Amino acid sequence: MSSTTHPVISCDGQGVDPAARIRYRSETLIHAPLHTVWHLQTDVERWPTWQAPVTGIERLDAGELRAGSAFRWTTPVPETPITPAATLVITSTVTHLTPYRCIRWAGPAIGDGLRIDNGVHVWTFTEVADGVLVRTEETWTGDQVEADTATSTAYLGYGLEAWLTDLKTAAEKAATDPGGDAPTSGD
Repeated sequence: MSSTTHPVISCDGQGVDPAARIRYRSETLIHAPLHTVWHLQTDVERWPTWQAPVTGIERLDAGELRAGSAFRWTTPVPETPITPAATLVITSTVTHLTPYRCIRWAGPAIGDGLRIDNGVHVWTFTEVADGVLVRTEETWTGDQVEADTATSTAYLGYGLEAWLTDLKTAAEKAATDPGGDAPTSGD
């Protein structure tokens, strides 16, 4: 996508790595209240309950997610022409967060035979008439993934599209199920 036709995705003025050769951005409209979408996305310890690809997660600090918070999570990745199938261990540190508006985190992802030196991921959440417009963009850097930017970009895109689909499904289900496990606004 071109930044001339789409708004820049940033959190507190900070976007993804502008020099990264691997990047993907997307968006989706979620028919659910902002607080539901926000709490699903920022309650990182609960990601495995609505995102099957997240097989484990550990907060490395306590309290509300905020700038400086860190978490380590795992996700399987399939074999590609340049890497074996592996389980990635991703250590993310939140660099910017504005409640109910945006979040940005960055960090490495390492697995057997696969390394992403730095991934930078930005999410924005905008209330619109029909719900919440969620935009996301992520970049990857590192010699291994940059050896085949087309394949790496395709796999990054597949992962982000799946994440958006899972977030949309979970938020819309929570919003329409009064007896369900919908997050509540605890602010």
